[in-house]
Amino acid sequence: MNDTVLSPQAAASAADPRTAPRTGPLSGICVLDLSAYIAGPYGCTLLADQGAEIVKIEPPVGDNLRKYPSTLDTESRAFLGVNRSKRGIALDLKQPEALNILKDLVRTADVLVHNFRPTVPPRLGIGYEQLREINPRLVYCAVSGYGDTGPLKDKAGYDQVLQTMTGMCAMQGKAGGAPEILYGSIVDYYASALLASGVASALYEREKSGEGQYVGISLMRSALALQSARLIWADAEPRDVGRDMRSGGITGIHPTREGYLYISANTPHFWAALCERTGLQALATDSRYDSVRKRAQHHAEIVPQLHAALAARSALEWEQLFGEAVPCAAARTVEDMFDFPQVLAEGMVAEYDHPVVGHYRGFAEPIRYGRTPGSAPYAAPVFGQDTDAVLAECGLSAEQIAALRSRGVVL
Repeated sequence: MNDTVLSPQAAASAADPRTAPRTGPLSGICVLDLSAYIAGPYGCTLLADQGAEIVKIEPPVGDNLRKYPSTLDTESRAFLGVNRSKRGIALDLKQPEALNILKDLVRTADVLVHNFRPTVPPRLGIGYEQLREINPRLVYCAVSGYGDTGPLKDKAGYDQVLQTMTGMCAMQGKAGGAPEILYGSIVDYYASALLASGVASALYEREKSGEGQYVGISLMRSALALQSARLIWADAEPRDVGRDMRSGGITGIHPTREGYLYISANTPHFWAALCERTGLQALATDSRYDSVRKRAQHHAEIVPQLHAALAARSALEWEQLFGEAVPCAAARTVEDMFDFPQVLAEGMVAEYDHPVVGHYRGFAEPIRYGRTPGSAPYAAPVFGQDTDAVLAECGLSAEQIAALRSRGVVL
């Protein structure tokens, strides 16, 4: 029989993680999330994972990500995945009363995040300088497509637009072929990581100075930061030089008897192990192939022999045979990750309960803290789910909230 007695905090968390006190290194930090789509919202979710309380503030039409295609009948899978562990309210910021509510929230908030185009916040009355007058300690994070200045500052920016513009798609495509998109919103998600890092750094600096500051994140910065290893141009180099790091066909995805296998064999000992375990020892001792650069030059000679050897077993069998000797992975689907032993061992999948979708499993705990672990995650909010509770915390009565709702100020 288990006689363990839970602390009041742990008991509350077990009962309802939405109302339990937040834990983690950012506990006590309040973030107002006015952003939509992926980059801003997921950056705020990363802050929530570290203990911050996030209030997601949506317009009357809701975050457009709610309307994205999904095989779920009642909610967007993308919205659920991007907005975990937030409380949600709906305000029409075009109405003065709603703007006053937001300003009341700003007075005690630590962080505000939005992804409006640069000209929009001052017009709404929520530009950095305007809100700084209300709360000088506010960390104000603006996510944009292209930044705050320059000829494109007012242009709408989206992940795949920036991929295409910054050369990522051209680099992803095959030599002589068409550019190819990198699916998975990689620019958005990296911008989210930059957002969480930038906001946390600004909060740290605030502890020394006592003042908040403006933090600018853009998808263009994210797309170029992702290519830091390519974005080097020495003075003597021509324009068209090989800037990619792909090592010429040996390191990459290969067919097997059943399924596909990614192999990385750049170092001498990994190359030797690959040759030994595939029965291609002669390649390992051939001086023509004794460096990554040489193997890239002679890949047309090596790859057919490698494919012939790999045809003897399935991808999963090769994965087992290579073990730790050769870095590799059988190609799996994301569905396989829900029950993948390493994922489960690291606690990366959590159980969620949503008022509309019901029970589901989803990602959790992107960062692990030994001494100050974060709170249990909870499901993304239904549209306007916490409007009444948040407004009540601002001092509004039920009658006042009902009156605001009748006028469409809140939803």
